[in-house]
Amino acid sequence: IKSAPAMGSLCKKMHLLSLFLLLFLLCSSAEAGEIIGGTECKPHSRPYMAYLEIVTPRGHLKSCGGFLVRRNFVLTAAHCAGRSITVMLGVHNKKEKEDTWQRLEVVKQFPHPKYDDVLLLHDIMLLKLEEKANLTLAVGTLPLPSQFNFISPWRMCRATGWGRTNVEESTSDSLQEVKLRLLDPQACKHFRSFKHNLQLCAGNPRKTNSVYKGDSGGPLLCAGIAQGIASYVNLNAKPPAVFTRISHYRPWINKILKEN
Repeated sequence: IKSAPAMGSLCKKMHLLSLFLLLFLLCSSAEAGEIIGGTECKPHSRPYMAYLEIVTPRGHLKSCGGFLVRRNFVLTAAHCAGRSITVMLGVHNKKEKEDTWQRLEVVKQFPHPKYDDVLLLHDIMLLKLEEKANLTLAVGTLPLPSQFNFISPWRMCRATGWGRTNVEESTSDSLQEVKLRLLDPQACKHFRSFKHNLQLCAGNPRKTNSVYKGDSGGPLLCAGIAQGIASYVNLNAKPPAVFTRISHYRPWINKILKEN
């Protein structure tokens, strides 16, 4: 049995180690979502996209992306949770109001119960809207993969969001899109918490195309189906990026939708 001073020293070392690991994780990655090296979408060609206006627990304002999966439910990343969230549908340019806009308050947030805000695992959340959205040419739902649709590497997909065209610039006002190829999980091994069964690795490291911090929660579409949710990327926006693998969470998604 160690003496009290020895135990105290051990506790201090463990505390410092925990802080070091936390800082390492925070400094090596950033929340994802802004589009680097992409192109502007044709207005209202992505009717499922949702722009989230978020008030954080500390009262700050931030934004995320998301997508409509039912008339009264939006899917996004768990790290986009806040004190309150307003969902904007039918938006192309977030600073140019149109008749297509639908503004709906979120009445309940459902972050995954196992969400880890340090490792960014299980980074998925459902948002229940105050009322059902009106489906129009500018507002529609996006299909999700089945539980057993375990998409394999090398498929070409698309990520969508409102964001920067490069790391130095401010966010874009209009909806952007970028093509990203799914990679072998080894390409994301430098992200210490990456789990192949829970996440997707996407984006050629030899190119600049990527998602970046700011508008996380947007979809990764492969053949018209939402396979991933933008989660995190390197701080310098260098690909690849990590997306939450939606198919793994279909049982949880189905349960929330059925009970609410």
